[in-house]
Amino acid sequence: MKNRAKVDPFLRLFVLAAVLVILAIITAVSLFYYVFGIPEPEGLSLASWPQGFTDDFSTWMKDQDGELKIEKIATKRLDEYGLWLQVLDETGEEVLSRNKPANRPASYSASQLVELTSSSYENGYTVFISSFAGQDQTWNYLIGFPYAIGKHMLYYNGENAGRLSPVFRTSIGLASVFALLFLLAYGFWLTRHLGKITKGISAISCRSYSSLPEKGMFREIYKELNHMDQEIHASNQTQKDTERTRREWIANVTHDLKTPLSPVKGYSELLASGPVPDQETMREYGKIILRNADHAEKLINDLKLTYQLESGAMPYEPEEVPFIRCLKEIVIDIVNDPAFGGRDVQFKSDMAEITVSVDQGLFRRAVGNLLINALTHNPPDTKITVIAKAVQQNSVQVIVRDHGKGLSREEQAALFDRYYRGTNTQENPEGSGLGLAIAKQIAALHGGDISVKSQPSEGTEFTIFLPIEP
Repeated sequence: MKNRAKVDPFLRLFVLAAVLVILAIITAVSLFYYVFGIPEPEGLSLASWPQGFTDDFSTWMKDQDGELKIEKIATKRLDEYGLWLQVLDETGEEVLSRNKPANRPASYSASQLVELTSSSYENGYTVFISSFAGQDQTWNYLIGFPYAIGKHMLYYNGENAGRLSPVFRTSIGLASVFALLFLLAYGFWLTRHLGKITKGISAISCRSYSSLPEKGMFREIYKELNHMDQEIHASNQTQKDTERTRREWIANVTHDLKTPLSPVKGYSELLASGPVPDQETMREYGKIILRNADHAEKLINDLKLTYQLESGAMPYEPEEVPFIRCLKEIVIDIVNDPAFGGRDVQFKSDMAEITVSVDQGLFRRAVGNLLINALTHNPPDTKITVIAKAVQQNSVQVIVRDHGKGLSREEQAALFDRYYRGTNTQENPEGSGLGLAIAKQIAALHGGDISVKSQPSEGTEFTIFLPIEP
């Protein structure tokens, strides 16, 4: 759930004001209709509707040769709304009626008609009175509405009201002035903080930002600005470190490429321009050239492979292989390499043979890189153990453990960086510095990962986590 403290203060202020305005409008409308509204068959109407209906009822009345006629729509409306009608002649006698209650009189005096104009709710009805002027006479008519409608006339002292008028005008004027001053003060306050925020953003872009105190309504904005500045500085530092490491790595790779190319060029010049050596010397020159050409080719292939893995351009062709047997073959091939003759390398596994889906060529490269790294960067008498172990039903581990020199925390943190070569590259002049980065990329391609644990002077342990079904 989103933290409420992190909501934009402007949004909170706007929402609060909007909610208050909406509640005020709803309350005012509800109160207005509660006091001045009545339910009628066609919906909710104002309490003035009965008087208007009574006054308009005369449009449905006609004088035909001195006889009063009422249209059918008028009687229909009376029946639909539950109203009663009583029509009186000029003497107050009833001429006709509709739905009239039994307790209503048949005639009215002039004083009774006057009283009806201000009568209140009585016997289930409120009575309204109006008149219809015909050709030769006028008829009064009464309509009873089944609503408790108040009829009140408001009287006030006009002299006192006139005296209070300036007071009201003055009060409204003062309130307007105070509101204007408040808006101006709030505008200056808001402008000051917005200016501080704008300057902070500009300072961040110019890398001259000073941390703002995280307090007040805008504390979350100040907090985010401070955090942004810290992130930018950290990103800049990371970029500088990466660029520095990249330059160092390029310089190292350039040097490493020059190292095998120098003897290749030198012996080639001897063969091309010098006296023709004997067959044995030519064979020796050829071996040196071939060995250094292989070294240069390996450097170029490593560089190409790491970029292929990173960009996803490397063909990935997994197949079902016997896991234990594949690991044993990798270890045996490396141990039989003359460069590592006589080294103490052991293979251990207490798990039964299982089938794992891997790209066999890439998998051999990843495990081989870890094992060769352990052989190359440790003394010749270092014991190295390759362990295969099942962790869960759906994953296995390949552990390459040595009891050699170990690594510092700084070396472990940057160990799998493509631009990192470590601190002991002089002991391995033929290394490309890409072996561990390639191994990690291959593990990730198989849906796994590589971790490292090491202590200086105690040894290092690399672990490949590999899912059985990627």
